[in-house]
Amino acid sequence: MKKFTSSILLCMAIGISGVMLNSQTLSKKAEQAIESVTVSPKTDIDEKESKSFDALQAKSLFDELKLENEVSYEAFCQAYSGYEKITDKKKEILTIIDFTKPSNKDRMYVIDMKDKKILYSTVVAHGKNSGEMYATSFSNISGSNKSSLGFYLTSETYQGGNGFSLRLDGLEKGFNDKARERAIVIHGAAYANPSVAVNGRRLGRSLGCPALPQTLNKPIINTIKDGSVLYIYANNDDYNKKSELIDSVNS
Repeated sequence: MKKFTSSILLCMAIGISGVMLNSQTLSKKAEQAIESVTVSPKTDIDEKESKSFDALQAKSLFDELKLENEVSYEAFCQAYSGYEKITDKKKEILTIIDFTKPSNKDRMYVIDMKDKKILYSTVVAHGKNSGEMYATSFSNISGSNKSSLGFYLTSETYQGGNGFSLRLDGLEKGFNDKARERAIVIHGAAYANPSVAVNGRRLGRSLGCPALPQTLNKPIINTIKDGSVLYIYANNDDYNKKSELIDSVNS
């Protein structure tokens, strides 16, 4: 409603300005009204609206990337809105994990946002206490062995018990901000290889980490490391209500 009112005032100002160009009899009161509309500083609401989710641009990119039947449109829109809001990212790379899909299907997508192309799509494991074929339960608590939703920035790599791994910094308090404390990292694992999930079987599960097939682990980590955005989606009501980084499809 406030955005609509601002638009009306702008149209009024334009209309009155037109009268100014064609008449020298405009009253002093009308001139003051124009000045109050055209030179008033932007409010916090105006600033927020100016940075609001661009649904048309998101849909255009979704179509250009040919993500239909691959990634949930809602997942992509939320990922896109958060990507735009996260100002301290260092790479134009967006990684989406769509946990509404089963673990034996590709559900992790690495997207080059500059060149508008998908760099990788792959299966990815979820935490063993998040569910069987589907991840449906999530936690930010150490020892839960569950996956965590929301936005992350990728950080440094290291050699650990699971080989070449990538640390993650969760950006959303209460949802994933304990990721580093919980040692939630991206790493490769034999149980995440596609051969595990044949004949309708599910992928193996982790202790909460998004584990990748061993052959893709290193190239994906090297692509997304050092400050790119990762978004883990599950169409979770609690997250959808509380996250400050997402906008809905209908925004």
